[in-house]
Amino acid sequence: MNLGTPENWKHKLSNSHQIGGIETAIVDNGPGRGVRIAWVNTGTGLRYKLVLDRGMDILDAFYNAHSLAWLSHAGLTAPQPFSNQGIDWLRTFGGGLLTTCGLSNAGPPNADESGARGLHGNYSNIPAELVSIKQPDIFSGDLNFEIVAKVRETTTFGPSLEMHRSISGTIGSSEIRIKDTVTNRGNAPAPHMILYHINCGWPLIDEGTRIVWKGEKKPKATDANNTEFNRKYEFTRCAAPMDAHAGFGEDVAFIDPKADANDQVTCGYANDSLELALRISFSKTQMPWLINWQHWGKNEYVTALEPATHPPIGQAAARENGTLILLEPGESRTYDLLLAVLTGEKARGFTI
Repeated sequence: MNLGTPENWKHKLSNSHQIGGIETAIVDNGPGRGVRIAWVNTGTGLRYKLVLDRGMDILDAFYNAHSLAWLSHAGLTAPQPFSNQGIDWLRTFGGGLLTTCGLSNAGPPNADESGARGLHGNYSNIPAELVSIKQPDIFSGDLNFEIVAKVRETTTFGPSLEMHRSISGTIGSSEIRIKDTVTNRGNAPAPHMILYHINCGWPLIDEGTRIVWKGEKKPKATDANNTEFNRKYEFTRCAAPMDAHAGFGEDVAFIDPKADANDQVTCGYANDSLELALRISFSKTQMPWLINWQHWGKNEYVTALEPATHPPIGQAAARENGTLILLEPGESRTYDLLLAVLTGEKARGFTI
């Protein structure tokens, strides 16, 4: 369906929401009771749920009848801002199409002379402050929409990071544009790491789904990449559910991704039988790392591609190896992500 010009619906619509837009709500039941959300409908079959009280990350995501995202057993839960010790983060990890890890730690629990940090940092348990919502306007022909929020990770006498997040798109386009700007609002240098956990599940992810990326795998200090599956397929095809991935079983690749002439890294997933693909694009300069997490546990069947400033080694290890980012007071860094759904021939032909 071509929604590119208002002539298609001239004199046929009364309200922009008939073809798409943003709708906010509050969940009233279950462990997510009281949580603010926003449903975004692009008018193309792509629709997704933003969880405002979880850093405005993306939980559910669908294209027509097909789910794109993996949801954990927990699903939508209320934020727990002090769930930042050890691996407490896993208790409220809902999965979802986008879970942001950071803003000062990405990786395992760790401690050094600067303090102790829990798994993957605080960000996803911090409610966002909603700044603005721009709806599409069918009468003027402005089909762009945008939702903007701020998230603050701060402590008195310590680091104070603020992230300005914009999630936007256009009616008639199956794309999600994410633009994040992290600023040090404190008066001393602040440690900074960020990783975007893009978690995909069935039916997009199924046995034989292609995992698309180009780059060089890098060794890790603790290398779990030793299952027969990845010795054979080198992280490029999805497996069937396997007993070896029960509990904490997993395979993880740290990838130095290859960028094109415009500094763009492209990766994603393609299910050829469904003629459905998810393409992920980001700047290699902004995020020089890509992680592929594979967890083929029974009833916990998920894989993630994760653009990042660092591999998930934690703040202490990044400080020790000299790669930790220290934002000066007032300094900012911006991160851009583009997620696009491909169908038909474009999905089958998706490669790099």
